[in-house]
Amino acid sequence: GLGDVYKRQSPELEHKFFDPRTDVPEQERKVGYIVVSGDKGLAGAYNHNVLRRAEEYVRQSPHPSLFVVGIVGRVYFQGRGIPIVEEFSHVVQNPTMRRAREIGDEVVRRFLDRSLDEVHILYTEMVSPLKLEVRERTLLPLDRANFHWEPPAGQGAPQEVTYVPSPEAVLDNIIPSGYIRGMVFGALVESFSSEQSARMTAMEAASDNAKAVSYTHLRAHETLMNL
Repeated sequence: GLGDVYKRQSPELEHKFFDPRTDVPEQERKVGYIVVSGDKGLAGAYNHNVLRRAEEYVRQSPHPSLFVVGIVGRVYFQGRGIPIVEEFSHVVQNPTMRRAREIGDEVVRRFLDRSLDEVHILYTEMVSPLKLEVRERTLLPLDRANFHWEPPAGQGAPQEVTYVPSPEAVLDNIIPSGYIRGMVFGALVESFSSEQSARMTAMEAASDNAKAVSYTHLRAHETLMNL
């Protein structure tokens, strides 16, 4: 994994995906936000929560770039006059690694050509069937501290490993195709599960309300008939 490659190397090993770009002042940083919403409503506060959080981030960023997954997100931001760089529709109802690759490759390309200095993804995680929480994760640049690696217990000093053609080349390959793509796919799947749970909860609540209203009307009708 990434930790295996990066931690085995010299602490001085530098790589473009780990570059925090400290040379770019805070007010000049170009920040990309991937926002995962649904393609339709009727899911309670599911869409509203993640979109409102994303709007807060975008409005606080001096140079934001918005990448929207889902039709509800597109309508939300267009209605508020917030520009969208790229829209990915008809993804959330059928999350696949192919669509995750399309999204991931787009932001990786923009990070490498320095049109983005940071990339974040906002999505909804289903903590439990009744508890959904908005998550924000930094995709790029990577933080070396997040990739912990230790040699297996009882094996003594770690064996020397040679990466061909080089550690940098290996990272060039596994970060976009493995890590970034996997993070995007995971966010899409979590969001899909969260949306289905939110929709079922909203439908159950609507059904219960309808039953309560019907019962109230029935009792009112009976009372009038008995007058």
